[in-house]
Amino acid sequence: MSTLDLAGRILFFCDDGDRIRSQLAGTELSQAEAGELRHDISTDEITPIPSLTYYDHRLGHYVYTGLKAGNDLPISIDAIRNGGFRVVVGGRRYGKGSSREHSPAAELHAGIRLVIAESFERIYRQNADNCGLFTSTDFTLIERIRRGEVISVEELTKPRDKLAGAILRSGGLLRYGHDQMRNIGIPGVSPPNRPMTLAEKILVRRLVKTDETTGSIVPGEGAFVKADWRFIIEVYTGMAADKMHATFGKPLKLVEPATIITFAEHFSYTHKSPAHLKNNLIPGIRVVHQAHEDFARDYGLTAHSYLKGQDGSQGICHPMMTESYALPGQLVVGTDSHTPHSGSLGCLAFGVGTTDMANAMLTGAVRLTVPETLRVDFNGNLPQGLTGKDMVLKLLAHPAIRRGIGVGKVFEFAGPIIRALSIDERATLTNMAAELGGFTGIIEPDERTVQFLKERRGIDFILESWMRSDPGAQYVEVIEIDCGALSPMVAAPGDPGNGISLAEVKVRPKIDIAFAGSCTGGKRADFDGYFEVLSWAAERGLKVADGVRLYLQFGTSAVRDHCVERGYMATFEKVGAVVMQPACGACANLGPGSSDNSNQITVSAQNRNFPGRSGPGQVWLASPPTVAASAIAGELVSFEELRERIF
Repeated sequence: MSTLDLAGRILFFCDDGDRIRSQLAGTELSQAEAGELRHDISTDEITPIPSLTYYDHRLGHYVYTGLKAGNDLPISIDAIRNGGFRVVVGGRRYGKGSSREHSPAAELHAGIRLVIAESFERIYRQNADNCGLFTSTDFTLIERIRRGEVISVEELTKPRDKLAGAILRSGGLLRYGHDQMRNIGIPGVSPPNRPMTLAEKILVRRLVKTDETTGSIVPGEGAFVKADWRFIIEVYTGMAADKMHATFGKPLKLVEPATIITFAEHFSYTHKSPAHLKNNLIPGIRVVHQAHEDFARDYGLTAHSYLKGQDGSQGICHPMMTESYALPGQLVVGTDSHTPHSGSLGCLAFGVGTTDMANAMLTGAVRLTVPETLRVDFNGNLPQGLTGKDMVLKLLAHPAIRRGIGVGKVFEFAGPIIRALSIDERATLTNMAAELGGFTGIIEPDERTVQFLKERRGIDFILESWMRSDPGAQYVEVIEIDCGALSPMVAAPGDPGNGISLAEVKVRPKIDIAFAGSCTGGKRADFDGYFEVLSWAAERGLKVADGVRLYLQFGTSAVRDHCVERGYMATFEKVGAVVMQPACGACANLGPGSSDNSNQITVSAQNRNFPGRSGPGQVWLASPPTVAASAIAGELVSFEELRERIF
């Protein structure tokens, strides 16, 4: 393929729903006529939850049906396919959110061949490369395409790194991997003769050399690395299996299957999900789940599944990887953007798409673009009652982060506050490197890390001297956050970056739902925080406010057992909370706790509040204590404010 067939129409994603509808109806707009482009288009909008019951050509029917222009949803089922579009144009940070390769796959199945945007999120763009969808930041292409000029593949790949170009010219990553990576090994790479960050040290120990990669850690270059752990969740397993079997037949030969872990946890409550029940999606979900179970069984993979005879699962993949598998200095990849959770232990953990994981299963190597590292120093004294969630919401609201400085970077969290945090609280920060736009988040392991591994896993781990960043290591930027001035934070609906001090929210919204769970908000430390608030309330005869539903959903079975052992359950019942078994749940609109109408307001300890993420209502993000206190008050309040009101 030397040229790209772009004979068709161009669709501008703008902030005006009527202008989008006019394009769908046949009107050709110039970029100027389209007006302000939509920024921060998320994968939740490109492929909303109902479309995830498919992993083949049917995805194309649903592409962009969740895309919002203001409060408008202008794109209906099959509108893109019927409109004859070949090119779409968006603004900054196109493809924010999850690692779901369903999004570029859906675009391809709907006829899209090129996405032009001001900038792209890392996982989305890599997924697009891997399945053969072209992307560009060159807006001069628009008029050239309109004039009917032939656009060469060479021109589109020239600005990209050598590996990305090779993958696109090969027709995608699986074919490239099959042709170029049959026999790989970790070369004896000499580390650069300069101080290195911890992330660089981990990468250089696992680099794989190919014809298109140098085996060196040069930021911006494509590379392959060998992972210590690979894990996949049931949302993506069917697609991965389908791609591998369609390309290479069956059975497959997987590399080191003992280091591949499978998790079934996203869909374990969908039979009680408003969205799935309303749209009759349960049969499709069962097909997706069965494909996952079949693959794990056929290839003898370690499997964490649904609980037998009851709702829920053994646990969400990210905290389970931290509780059971990941170790300092290792490299971990998973098919979910919140894989950086395990960076709390001092390992390099990052999310990948479906084809990346399929290739990693077949070759043992994982594709990446070598990232730069950005350090965040949390200084001062963290006020009593504040958490890692307050810290990360403050960072998300930082002007430099809002401008996108963190996109594709390793976030190295440091400073005296980090050293004082538990591993669970550290995990909130590394987990939400995804919302920061980062490649991953990482924290230097220390005595707290060793203690965590001993207490949770019975491991006597010995830290090695190299497991730290060197003095003088190169950082693309250093951001300093003064935690002494920090107060309880929330993020207003629409984006995790809409951070604001709760004290500045003058008109407090009444809430309908309080969700206490998710990989970010379902850890032991989080439940300790919920219990502190709810036990205080119970002692005073207070309960969850009338008209409010409080859902407490454990992140893992180990967290549930912790709560049982500590005697928390009676208090949760006493205040009127709904206690749920581990699952991804309402965070991804996959169970009770999701809104079912646009008037509902939720306060949640989860990590994302993109439009439609947890149902049609509005979601405020907050820390565990704020979520619990708000459930008691019936409106958005901190624990400190609740105590002041009662006294």
